[in-house]
Amino acid sequence: MSLPGSRVDSWTVLGVDDAPVEPVERYLAYLSDIERSPNTVKAYAHDLKDHWVFLGWRGLDWREVRLEDIGEFVAWLRLPAAGRDGRVAVLSSVEPAVSASTVNRKLSALAAFYAYQVRHGVELGELLTTWGSPGRRGGWKPFLHHVGKGRPQPRRVIALKTAKKLPRVLAAAEVQAVLDSCTRLRDRFLFAVLYDTGMRVGEALGLRHDDIDAAACEVTVVARDNDNGARSKSRGRRMVPVSAGLVRLYADYLHGEYGDLDSDYVFVNLFAEPRGQALSYPASYDLVKRLRKRTRIDFDPHWYRHTYATRLLRDGVPLEVVSTLLGLRS
Repeated sequence: MSLPGSRVDSWTVLGVDDAPVEPVERYLAYLSDIERSPNTVKAYAHDLKDHWVFLGWRGLDWREVRLEDIGEFVAWLRLPAAGRDGRVAVLSSVEPAVSASTVNRKLSALAAFYAYQVRHGVELGELLTTWGSPGRRGGWKPFLHHVGKGRPQPRRVIALKTAKKLPRVLAAAEVQAVLDSCTRLRDRFLFAVLYDTGMRVGEALGLRHDDIDAAACEVTVVARDNDNGARSKSRGRRMVPVSAGLVRLYADYLHGEYGDLDSDYVFVNLFAEPRGQALSYPASYDLVKRLRKRTRIDFDPHWYRHTYATRLLRDGVPLEVVSTLLGLRS
């Protein structure tokens, strides 16, 4: 739901009595207060909702959960929806209902929730998370993991083993194929922005015309609330240099399709109602689906971010500069 006078949706979890679950309500409000992205708050709400459903099924108080209960929660998550109430037997050969990475994401949300509660006098926060210095375990490291190297990082006591995937990047031919498959200047400009700046799709959807300095060939990424729910994960603002070609494409888009439309937003509905409204996440992902079908390239918008970072690093740009341009926390 949206609060009066606010552009941002608010999320909560209801108990069996249809009243908000107070500890979850307080935690989600805290996430909003520290300006976590609306999508993050939404994801945490859904993950904590699953935990509360499990607690209700087991008749457990959230403050009395033991490590064994968390293990059972993991097994419960992997069951098909029809088997979670215990009335339907599930064969061991049945594929898990959710992936290991999804389970781990939910455990991360749960660990963060309990860590918050322990800071407010509730014991258990360290049940799901232990602290240690990074780099003591070998194996795969996340993309740009050196940013922030040396700081203590939380580790979950319980985590499912997942297949480690290297960050996907787009080849130059694939980038061009996607651009060439765009039948509208707006869509071509959107993917050109992602490629030229490495910004997140939410940051692109929240761009305003004032953020683009055509003369200086710079785009400013600003963290703020937007009508379409798009939001920058990075706090504050950052300036990203762009190519002259991107500026020319922006001018072509304004003259060829945008016209005299009165809107602050760069990416808006032009070919469907309500015309002039900021382009939404669902609309952008519908576009991605259509382009996947046309190009037969099974890409994700976030791959442009990896592609941008990889291109800069290969060109010799220092890692610290790349992380700043990407808006990563140092």
